[in-house]
Amino acid sequence: MARLTADFWVQAYLARLRLADIPAFLVARGDATAGAVLVKQATLDGRARAFQRSFDPMTGARTWMVLAEGDEADVDAVIARQREFDPDLWVIEVEDRAGRHLLDEPGLDQD
Repeated sequence: MARLTADFWVQAYLARLRLADIPAFLVARGDATAGAVLVKQATLDGRARAFQRSFDPMTGARTWMVLAEGDEADVDAVIARQREFDPDLWVIEVEDRAGRHLLDEPGLDQD
């Protein structure tokens, strides 16, 4: 199976969020072909979570896991450190009071 480019995946994800009326924007553009993607989900009450894709050790499947969770400033600091380590990293911020991010929907765990 062909692997999707990071740019294509990000654009498709942003389109799905728009269709669900969930505000989101691109914070940092990474490598168009192979950059990793972080998704920050802010609930607009000072709290946030950052998700990164990982492999499930039990099944080997790709899954989204929480990288950081808590005060939004603390989550932003974790993301900033990740960007220092990996300048090819994409960062998307999703803003939804209900905590929706759609990462658990079919197709968004593919690469």
